[in-house]
Amino acid sequence: MEILLVCAIIVFILVYNKTIDKDKFFIDNEEFFNLLREEDYNFLVYSKYGDDVDVNLLYRKRVTNSIVLSIAFLTMFLSSFSFINLVLALILSFISFKATYFSLKSHYKKHINDIDIMLPYYLKSLEILIQHYTVPVALGKSMDDAPDIFKPGLRTLVDRINSGDSTIDPYMEFANTYPVRDSIRMMRLLYRLGLGSQEKKQERLMMFSRTISSLQNKAREKKYKARLTHMENQTMIMLIVSGIGVMLIMLISMVSILSM
Repeated sequence: MEILLVCAIIVFILVYNKTIDKDKFFIDNEEFFNLLREEDYNFLVYSKYGDDVDVNLLYRKRVTNSIVLSIAFLTMFLSSFSFINLVLALILSFISFKATYFSLKSHYKKHINDIDIMLPYYLKSLEILIQHYTVPVALGKSMDDAPDIFKPGLRTLVDRINSGDSTIDPYMEFANTYPVRDSIRMMRLLYRLGLGSQEKKQERLMMFSRTISSLQNKAREKKYKARLTHMENQTMIMLIVSGIGVMLIMLISMVSILSM
């Protein structure tokens, strides 16, 4: 056990002095660590922190913190090291690793209506540009005004289209990266806008406009319904608390009268 502790201290010193490059270690083993990355992790990170965050760096810190926590736990029980302690350390490390993901998931659920409505509103503003430009050019020109959450995916989408990929795949990749409400349907409509002659484009643009407006209305209705449900729940809680308070006051009064 003493040898294990000494090894752990030596590794810590080497990493601290940058003799061992932990970033290079993660890059070299990125394929292995990415097996643990959730499919919607990037989306959830962007939904909380926006476009400026380095998703890969954040993920490395998440993995590092989990590993450090498990090592610290094992170090505390070096004198009585056992297989059970090892299992507990792994479980603790896994819980720590997943806690970050569940925190991001919780943030998304709290803001789900606001996030879901961003894509229809963005595509509605994109519609104006599409009237004057092709879809790829309109996407590029809309980049600066796009919501921060979608900017990384839009860059990838535009880059793939500009590289010569004329299939629906770049659009579907965007929809899968950002699984907001009806994202697949909206991206299919956007892809179809870039096909066919100018006359067909106008017809598809009208259909695109009607569909996006309908999705906006549905998103607003859901948002207002959620807000109304929240208000109703708050009112119900207030009524229940008030009723319990009145009953307690009556009970105290009855006990006081009987004790006289």
